[in-house]
Amino acid sequence: MKVMLADDDPVFRRLAQRLLAKDHEVVMATDGQQAWRAFLEPEMPRIAILNWMMPGLDGLEVCRRIRGNPAMAATYVLLVTAKQRVQDIVAGLEAGADDYIVKPFHAAEFRARIQVGERVAQLEDSLSARIEELEGALRHVHLLQGLLPICSYCKRIRDDKNYWEQLDTYLMQHSQLEFSHGICPECYEKVCKPDLRRVPERHPGR
Repeated sequence: MKVMLADDDPVFRRLAQRLLAKDHEVVMATDGQQAWRAFLEPEMPRIAILNWMMPGLDGLEVCRRIRGNPAMAATYVLLVTAKQRVQDIVAGLEAGADDYIVKPFHAAEFRARIQVGERVAQLEDSLSARIEELEGALRHVHLLQGLLPICSYCKRIRDDKNYWEQLDTYLMQHSQLEFSHGICPECYEKVCKPDLRRVPERHPGR
């Protein structure tokens, strides 16, 4: 999982990178502007570790920008700072941070908080995939609720591209239905049943 590590302190960056590199793809930034540019790339980080105090954009402003962009809504943001006052913690969370860790901290605590972020990101991915499946199912349902042109004689269906096709073919393409073909009793009597009157008689010796 791609993780953004944004901090202007080179010592902290090296320490955090060693803790993260084993299990994550780490993207480094030395200031808030560089961190924000990384989120404008097609494959943006899923977890952001942002130092509050950075040159250019601070971590709080980067967090606000992330939360203001719907495409980044699933990003997990961990704010890192030396600020410990309650009002600072509240300000960080109100800016959209998911978690908050105060320097200096223990390596085990840092790892645990990143693991929480990873679990949340995975749950977001799972939920997004499930929503996509449900939306796809609803699209199929909606397709079968409209008005379908059907031939009065051959009973073929006209699709959206003005092609005529068999009803069973159309339904299989627009739903999860599968068909097994058979002959109903009425059609058997009318169409398929042999007419014994037309069967020529067989005479012995001929």
